Amino acid sequence: MLKKLAMAATAAAACWLAPQAFAQDKPIKIALIASKTGPSEAYARDTERGLRLGLEYLTQGSMTLLGRKIELIVKDDQMKPELSKAMLTEALADDKADIAIGTSWSGGALSMAPVAEEYGKLLMVEPAIADSLTGSAWNKYLFRASRNSFQDALASAAALKDGDNVAFLAPDYVYGKDGVKAAKEALAATKKKATVVHEEYIPLSTTDFTAPMQRIFDRMKDVQGKKYLVVIWGAPNPIRKISELNPGRYGIEFLSIGGANLENAKPWRGLDITGGTFYYYDFPKNPMNDWLVAEHRKRYQTPPDLFTAGGFVTAAAIVAGVKKANSVDTPKLIAAMEGMEFDTPKGKMTFRKEDHQALQSQYQFRMKKAPANEWDLFELVREIPASEMPLPITVKR
Repeated sequence: MLKKLAMAATAAAACWLAPQAFAQDKPIKIALIASKTGPSEAYARDTERGLRLGLEYLTQGSMTLLGRKIELIVKDDQMKPELSKAMLTEALADDKADIAIGTSWSGGALSMAPVAEEYGKLLMVEPAIADSLTGSAWNKYLFRASRNSFQDALASAAALKDGDNVAFLAPDYVYGKDGVKAAKEALAATKKKATVVHEEYIPLSTTDFTAPMQRIFDRMKDVQGKKYLVVIWGAPNPIRKISELNPGRYGIEFLSIGGANLENAKPWRGLDITGGTFYYYDFPKNPMNDWLVAEHRKRYQTPPDLFTAGGFVTAAAIVAGVKKANSVDTPKLIAAMEGMEFDTPKGKMTFRKEDHQALQSQYQFRMKKAPANEWDLFELVREIPASEMPLPITVKR
């Protein structure tokens, strides 16, 4: 009788343990949706590099979390909003991804937001920066470890003084419009008495900037005081091409919001540009960034870019969240990550509970007058701590 009871108990234990063991054997699936085809190709490439490097560093090379292998699934949305939505749907419905990341542009990310809500899965917004993703389009499944447009704008507003004049040139879609809106709100938030003289919105496909720049010149040429042109753009960045139209003859200088990736910033050499940026490889001083810079140089013969840093930062948020939740269950992850502080190559960040936007430092820079090499581009004016950037909460929960 005792033998039979023992056998029954063993069988029951085996039945209970089997699902647990199976759960431990299943990989943790992370889906990256990126615009690997099209004008944001470099952004997608660098985001993926940073994500892979971050996961490697933060798991000490094991690529495991909670004793489970990490499986990274990468999909190309070709910078088409219908594909952004379709690729995320495929990742969550067919591939059974536990967590998703994406995408390389704000229009695509906005189309993905309702899909994350429909499937009840975490979407780490990266590198799209439109404010509406942590504002009017937000839902509780969206987290963003990188910055938003308003944080970029606050960093750049630090370069302005009372009496300055600003004109904007931006693409005529959500990224450009959110960027200009954020910049104007940042001026108000920092109480800078700068005047917005003109806003110019043109198609993202524009290659000849003569006509829009003439309209800006007509509005700016007779104003008194310091004059800045703010170009809010993606890739390819048009500042060098615009400089050939000689805005300096009207006393107009460039103010960059968000900086640029290294390839787009290289043509800025020799131009008088100041502004704010999310990341430049030589600015943060900490062991994590030291490893990122050294390892990236070794593997790719270049320093890491701001989109590389964004991918790494997103990896850091995911790893910290999964460890804190001790799970990839979405409600547990959300509970763990709201208000969570985590380490990144930029230093510590904190997910704000109200809208899941990471609060972080930004950097005010200016172009170096005498760069030592092709990647020696930015000079640090100062690091701007999160405490100096009055980031509004626009989510209604």
